[in-house]
Amino acid sequence: MFSTLKSMFGLGTQPDFSTMVKEGALILDVRSKGEFSSGHIKNAINIPVDQLSSQLVKLKDKNQCIICCCASGMRSGNAKRILESNGYKTVYNGGGWSSLQHKL
Repeated sequence: MFSTLKSMFGLGTQPDFSTMVKEGALILDVRSKGEFSSGHIKNAINIPVDQLSSQLVKLKDKNQCIICCCASGMRSGNAKRILESNGYKTVYNGGGWSSLQHKL
C-alpha cells in the first residue's frame, strides 16, 4: 500500500529523464497550443490533453518511451492514463515542463 501511495504522489526513486531522452524518448507536452507557444522543451510535440484521444495516430510506436509534461503535472498525469489505457507501454508523468526541462 505504501508503494502505491508513493507512486501516486511521485515519491521515491525518480526516473532518469535525461537518459531516456538521449535513448529516444518522446516528450509530449499536453498543454494548450497557446501555453506551448509561450515556451516549451526543445523537440517536444504538443497535443493538448483534451485532444489526445483523437490524436493518438500521431504517436505511432506504442513501444516508444513517452514522457508527458504540462504546467504542473495534473494534465500530464491524465495523459499518462489515456496513453496506458490505449496500449502504450512505457509512459511517464514528467510533471511541469519547466521543471522537467531542468532534469534533461
